[in-house]
Amino acid sequence: MSTLTATVETPQAAPARPAYRVTGRRVLASEWAKLWSLRSTWITLSLGLLFLVAFGLIAANHYRSGIGSPHRDRDFATATAVSLSLFGTNFAQLALGVLGVLVTAGEYSTGMIRSTLAAVPRRLPVLWSKAAVFGLVALVVGTLGAFVAFGFGSGIVSGTPAAMSVTHAGVVRSLLGAGLYLGLVGVIGTALGALLRSVAGGISVLVASLMLVPGLISLLPSSWQDNISPYLPSNAGESMFALTHDSTTLSPGAGLLVFLGWTVLALAGAAYRLVRSDV
Repeated sequence: MSTLTATVETPQAAPARPAYRVTGRRVLASEWAKLWSLRSTWITLSLGLLFLVAFGLIAANHYRSGIGSPHRDRDFATATAVSLSLFGTNFAQLALGVLGVLVTAGEYSTGMIRSTLAAVPRRLPVLWSKAAVFGLVALVVGTLGAFVAFGFGSGIVSGTPAAMSVTHAGVVRSLLGAGLYLGLVGVIGTALGALLRSVAGGISVLVASLMLVPGLISLLPSSWQDNISPYLPSNAGESMFALTHDSTTLSPGAGLLVFLGWTVLALAGAAYRLVRSDV
């Protein structure tokens, strides 16, 4: 008589999936990847760099061609190589600010923000990461553009009253200030996009605060202008990279503090709405 022995095979347990934690580094890496995956990022950053350099070169050429002309513009009478080279800052800030709005408001318009916040339930790290990543990119692009524009612009105006070299007092500070200003404009654009959750609304508020409001303030009595105008975002930011200052403008340090205040205010508003309201 034979004995049959049944062998029971025990199924092997499936390997446990590694536990993934949401960390600040991973959120930053995610936002970095999303930023560079968009075609609009490359196009708009290129436009911002082009505006900064091209308009600086145009201003320097215009200044040199107008030397000795009886119809010379008054604005160019006291121009320097720095002010001419940074002439395109006002145009570059629009490109970088608009891209900042798209970084956040674009996710709301496509609905991708739901997936983002599902992956990062605490929400605020998403805002900080978006602002930090794009602010750093805008800072690098702005600083690079400022130095490139000055390098070519100073060569164009060489031998004229506006001629300056990078070793002149205040030149490096002005160029770095322009890059920092553009970086903070990018952060403000990111905050406005998260606050308003609308691409059109964010761009409208950005353009109004940087370009339209200063023009409206100029219609007020002169005594009001002197008390209000220096503290507007664009004017405070301009004092960060202006080579010379007078009684109607802030010092570079004071301008930086005021512009940082506007940046923090925009981020605070975006953070409050992100935490308090649904997607």
